[in-house]
Amino acid sequence: MVLAALALAGCNGSLEEIAPKSERQLSEKMMSLVKAKGMTRTSPVMLRLFKEENVLEVWKQKSTGRYDLVTTYQICKWSGKLGPKFKEGDRQAPEGFYSITPAQMNPQSKYYLAFNIGFPNAYDRVNGRAGQHLMVHGACSSSGCYSMTDPQIQEIYAFARDAFSGGQTSIQLQAYPFRMTPANMARYRNDPNFDFWKMLKEGYDHFEITKVPPKVDVCEKRYVFNRFPEGEAQFAANAACPAATLPDTLHTAYQSYQSSYSAAFSSATGQSGLPAPKPSILGPQEADLVADWSKKRSRGERVPLEPPSLRSDGSVAMTARMGRIDSPAGRRQAEIDAAAAAKKKAEDEKAAEIARAKAEKEAKQAALAEAAKLAAQPAAAPAETATASALPEEPKKRGRLWNLFGG
Repeated sequence: MVLAALALAGCNGSLEEIAPKSERQLSEKMMSLVKAKGMTRTSPVMLRLFKEENVLEVWKQKSTGRYDLVTTYQICKWSGKLGPKFKEGDRQAPEGFYSITPAQMNPQSKYYLAFNIGFPNAYDRVNGRAGQHLMVHGACSSSGCYSMTDPQIQEIYAFARDAFSGGQTSIQLQAYPFRMTPANMARYRNDPNFDFWKMLKEGYDHFEITKVPPKVDVCEKRYVFNRFPEGEAQFAANAACPAATLPDTLHTAYQSYQSSYSAAFSSATGQSGLPAPKPSILGPQEADLVADWSKKRSRGERVPLEPPSLRSDGSVAMTARMGRIDSPAGRRQAEIDAAAAAKKKAEDEKAAEIARAKAEKEAKQAALAEAAKLAAQPAAAPAETATASALPEEPKKRGRLWNLFGG
C-alpha cells in the first residue's frame, strides 16, 4: 500500500498519495490551541520568515476572516546574509512575497519534508534574479534555503497540507530580513538594500494593520500591495503601473500608521546603544563572487571553507583555510588532483635527473679539456747545478795552470 502510494506520488504529486511522514496529524495540544483561537484544522494559513531573528511564524485565519499567530519556530539554518537573492549559486535565502501551491509540496524530499517557496516570482524575474529549488525543508542544512528540524517541518507541512485540503489554493509566504520596526529600519538606514526593504515594508505594514495577507502585484519592476486597477487595466511586471486605488479604510489606517512610524523612526535614528547591523549582501557583484565560489565547490575543487564576501570599500574578504566538499564530485576531483600532482612530481624528478646528468657530463668534458690543454704546453729545461763543470771555460783553464806551477 505504502509503495503504491509512493509510486503514484512520484507521478502526480497528489496530496492524498504521499509518504506516511507527511500524513502525520498535528498534536492534540496544537489542535487545542487552534480551536481556542477560533480556527479550524483546515482554515487558511500564512507564513512569515525573519532572518535576523531566525523565526518562522505560522498564522491562521479565524472565523472573523482575520489571521492570528498560531505558533513560532526557530529557524535551524538559513544561508547567506541579509538581503535578497540575486542569482543561482549566491547562497542567499530569498526575501520577498511568495506563493506556495499544492504542486510545490514535496513529501519525498531528501531533506525529510519540503515545499518550494516559488522563487523566482514575477518581481524576481523582471529584475533579472535567478535561482531554483529554493525551499523550506527539514534536515537542518541550508545552501540558500530556510531549513528547519525534522519535527518542525513536519508540523509546518501539516499546517499547509490541512489548509490545502480545506480549499486554500495558495499560501502566502512573506520573507523579511528582520522585523520591520522603526528601530530596526533606523539601524539599517545606511544599508545598500534599504530601498528594497522599504518596498517590502509596505506589504509588512498592510498585514500589521489588517491581519489579512495583502494582495500582491508587480509593476514598474516593483511590488505593489492591495491596489485595485481601474476599469479593465491589469498589472504587468515590466510595464507602467496602471491607475489603481487603495481601499479607503486601508488608506486612512495606513496614513495613521505611517505617521506613528515616522515619529518613532526619527527618534530611533538618534538613539545610542542599538545593536549593530548584521552583514548584508552588497549587490550583484558580491553575488557573482559567491556564485563563482559555489561552482568551483560543486565541481569538487579546493576552495576557501567559507564563501568570499565583498567589503564596503570593494575589496574581497576570503578565509585562508581551504578544503573541498565531501561528495562524489569532490572525491573525483581529489583523485584528478592527486594524479596531476603525481604526474608533475614524476616530471619534476625526471627533469632534475636530466639536469644532474647534463651537469656531470659538462663537468667531465671541462676536466678533459683542461687536461688536454696542460699536455699541449712545452716541457721546462732542467735546472743547472753550481758545480765546477758549470763554471765558465776560462776560469777552468786558469785553475789548471796554477796547479802546474805549485799554486
